[in-house]
Amino acid sequence: MLFSMHLRTLLLFCASTVSFAQNVTFDRLLHPEKEPQNWLSYSGSLNGQRHTLLNQITPANVKNLELQWVWQARSTEKFETTALVVDGVLYTIQAPDDVYALDAVTGRIFWTLPYPDAANGNPCCGRVNRGLAILGDTLFMGTLDAHLLAIDAKSGKIIWNTQVAQPSQAERYVITHAPLVVKDKVIVGTAGGDTGLRDFIAAFDAKTGKEVWRFYTVPAKGEPGNETWAGDSWQKGGGAIWNTGAYDPDLNLTYWGTGNPYPDTNGDVRLGDNLYTDCVLALDPDTGKLKWFYQFTPHDQMDYDSTQVPVLADIQWQGRQRKVMMWGNRNGVFYVLDRGTGQFLLGKPFTTANWLTGFDEKGRPMRAPGKEPTPEGSLVMPTVLGGTNWYPPSFNPSTGLFYISAWENTGTIQVKGGRGPAYGGPNPMAQVNLTTNTKRESDGIGVVRAIDPHTGDKKWEFKMADITWAGVLTTASDLLFTGGREGYFFALNDKNGELLWKASLGGQVNSGPMSYAVNGRQYIAVAAGSALFVYALRQ
Repeated sequence: MLFSMHLRTLLLFCASTVSFAQNVTFDRLLHPEKEPQNWLSYSGSLNGQRHTLLNQITPANVKNLELQWVWQARSTEKFETTALVVDGVLYTIQAPDDVYALDAVTGRIFWTLPYPDAANGNPCCGRVNRGLAILGDTLFMGTLDAHLLAIDAKSGKIIWNTQVAQPSQAERYVITHAPLVVKDKVIVGTAGGDTGLRDFIAAFDAKTGKEVWRFYTVPAKGEPGNETWAGDSWQKGGGAIWNTGAYDPDLNLTYWGTGNPYPDTNGDVRLGDNLYTDCVLALDPDTGKLKWFYQFTPHDQMDYDSTQVPVLADIQWQGRQRKVMMWGNRNGVFYVLDRGTGQFLLGKPFTTANWLTGFDEKGRPMRAPGKEPTPEGSLVMPTVLGGTNWYPPSFNPSTGLFYISAWENTGTIQVKGGRGPAYGGPNPMAQVNLTTNTKRESDGIGVVRAIDPHTGDKKWEFKMADITWAGVLTTASDLLFTGGREGYFFALNDKNGELLWKASLGGQVNSGPMSYAVNGRQYIAVAAGSALFVYALRQ
């Protein structure tokens, strides 16, 4: 038996044909449907849909999935990276900022790029890195010490290293998300607003690393939007960028979600709407000029970062084709916007959200009385960690449904000037440690929900026994892959939510699954615990 396993491994090594002649043009990034065997960007496409056209694995045969290989990272940090796959080579990151090139069939290591300078970075919410970008034969990575690296995809050698922002005790800027390539530019955003910084989005020349433009997510004196900040509170306004944006080539717009204002729960020192925090920004990728914005949570006092992945699709809307943006927000509301103008089209809670009663005619949320920080404490739902968080959703053009991982039945006692002691269920006395497994449904559960973007109605849901930090992947064969904090990796029927297969990975899933193919064989990959797991059908 042992000899048979070694022979099988040897055959896999010999059968794996790998080419490092990447030449990933921007046209290839724009048209991932022409090569579904590859996964060329964080969301699989620049529209943020996280949907693969591969269909070898189906609802009928998914029960035959078998583990093909495991790559074990030498890191105890959270593994939140979504890998890239280009022509049989898989690129991933060992947290915080070490890059690995692996054989996508066998998991053998081709090269490694350690980046020790990341030790200087000190983000608020984990020393993580969510992924890479590629253009030509060059990889791009943002780092925890706020640098942007260009890396030779063939050798792992650094081509250029640009300092995006100065990290120090006073200015702890970091980059945690996968960069976005648009034309000949690499776009990244900084995080650090949770420590009292003013964050920004910047574009860099892909060849030279030279900065082309910069847009601050909190406007300075004299700039439009600054009047929404009392006094000089804008100087430490926040507005972090935690996640990768999206791009529409027809409109030539790139979209980015921004984080909460600073300080997060004390709004008295920053009266006003606090633009452009908790917003989606539509920027001209050539100049960085703001074309439009929509603010999901004006004057946020609940830490409801709007740092989810924008999902772009063309759908029928009230009798005509419309370019829309779909957004499952941390504040517990699902939105549909016109992505050309920012016009509000629909907003409907996808989890229990008691902080609003609805929207006015312009799409501004109407606050529910008393559902804000008070001296005695007020139960606000969803929790301070949100109805969802950074983990990516999915959209399947065939079903027309939007799929999102969410937390249900969770709330936070908000005390004026700070958070109260209760995180978890609707019982104000509930004491829940968010670093350990919750055991009661009243403490909150993880769910995957399928939402009709035309109405915001829930079509089905799949409940877990514990909460989830996992993203969602859908396939052309109507499968949905996701996971949860329990350590299970699931395959569901994306038409009805039926559980078709699950595997125990021994560690919680904190990443978005992805899919690729080599030599005609489809693989599903997901990071869990501190390892990368790769599955394919039994042969």
